[in-house]
Amino acid sequence: MKPIRKAVFPVAGMGTRFLPATKAMPKEMLPIVDKPLIQYAVEEAVAAGIVELVFVTGRNKRAIEDHFDSAPELEAGLAAMHKTALLEAVRNVIPPHVTCIYTRQPAPLGLGHAVLCAAPIVGDEPFAVLLADDLIDADTPATGQLIDAARRHDGSVLAIQNVPRDQTGKYGIVSGRRIDARTARLQGIVEKPLPADAPSTLAVVGRYILEPRIFDLLRATQAGVGGEIQLTDAIASLLQERNVYGYQYEGVRYDCGSKAGFFAATMDLGRKYHGLGIPDEEPMALADDD
Repeated sequence: MKPIRKAVFPVAGMGTRFLPATKAMPKEMLPIVDKPLIQYAVEEAVAAGIVELVFVTGRNKRAIEDHFDSAPELEAGLAAMHKTALLEAVRNVIPPHVTCIYTRQPAPLGLGHAVLCAAPIVGDEPFAVLLADDLIDADTPATGQLIDAARRHDGSVLAIQNVPRDQTGKYGIVSGRRIDARTARLQGIVEKPLPADAPSTLAVVGRYILEPRIFDLLRATQAGVGGEIQLTDAIASLLQERNVYGYQYEGVRYDCGSKAGFFAATMDLGRKYHGLGIPDEEPMALADDD
């Protein structure tokens, strides 16, 4: 497999579950403590060796570009106030060796269509896809784990995790044959099956390593429910031609597309990395009786 140097970030969604907060702010810019969701995904990709970041944006997403751009006035102000730590944090949002590229998804036609919008930029190379809604806290970046698996097995790799059977209708669910403790060679994938119809409880989450053949298959994929082109359908076609693997990554995933997951991520990461939390309540002082 060729080196994996590029990562695609589909960030064109409207974020309706977080209205009214997302009326004017991209959902990917909602902060978990002191960093927006999209920055966690970008830092994961960069730590995994990615050097080209491809953002597939939509209307009202300019804040994402601004976040990863330089801010000379802000930097000058921080320097004048000798706020060195904050200055370094602002300057190091993107390392100098990493390039950001932006392209538009002209209409909300689904995840598969968003990935296809990146085809002219990615070209004939394997690439990563990261969904910022899925924040994965891991000692070894989840994307790096998938890249290692893709190199070992010479094929596309999807991040998978076990979910309760009553939640299969929220995910793409895979079936396959296990080849080691964490890896399965996939035989099928179905989008959001009812619990009774699910072939397993192994769900695909928002990390993928895909071979460029996926672009041809996406072009041939018919729009499904809601007029959307599903990435799952193209992956189902890909595994008829090439080996596709599911990899059970090490780490903790937070579904930050939901309010419960967003809250849990804020609480857990706040405690773990920032020393935040609710202090033990002090006993209430009682007034002496007169």
